[in-house]
Amino acid sequence: MKLKLSPGVGGLLARPAVRTLAASWRIQTITQNHWAALHQARQPYLLMCWHEALLPLLWRHRHSGIAIVVSQARDGQYLADLAASIGYRLIRGSSNRGAIRALLGAVKELQTGHPVAFTPDGPRGPRRELKPGVIRAAQKAGGIIIPMHAEADRAWRLDTWDRLAVPKPFARVRVTYGTPFRVAPGEAGLARGLQTAREELGDAVRKAQWLEDGATPTG
Repeated sequence: MKLKLSPGVGGLLARPAVRTLAASWRIQTITQNHWAALHQARQPYLLMCWHEALLPLLWRHRHSGIAIVVSQARDGQYLADLAASIGYRLIRGSSNRGAIRALLGAVKELQTGHPVAFTPDGPRGPRRELKPGVIRAAQKAGGIIIPMHAEADRAWRLDTWDRLAVPKPFARVRVTYGTPFRVAPGEAGLARGLQTAREELGDAVRKAQWLEDGATPTG
């Protein structure tokens, strides 16, 4: 099911509605140790997810000291307001506007030991098209990338470029983490990092899917 939501209404309702809705979600995690070990060790890491999975993942990692890259466009302000209200630090910029500013901000956060979150297909798509900014930031700062994804057993899909998922009340939400990896120096290292990111994101997406009997995909 798709839902249409005007930016004005979205801005008005986002924070109270999402917080109330998210509190009802039943979240389970797969391969959480990939993220938890780095977080507990306070190592600089970079979370990477597709834009469509943003809402449940923002909720899952709230108040974890993570800086998130958000668009400078007006519609990015709604996301910024929500993220700030649940404990995220903000880095303004995007692939279209302020890209260099966003990259430098992410590198600075990583170099000072703080985690960062990116949506490599944001802020305006195309959907699930991996842009290189997140890989370059990790390469420059020496940070570790952790791909992740989330799927709900019941969700609405917004009528937007990313088909943003909004899990329904009391939905079961599965969060999966890919294998952490570093990006080697140089253009060859960047190319390998992009390939690894695509593969690990794809694996995280596959493992997050809900089968008809509710089981987790394996293999």
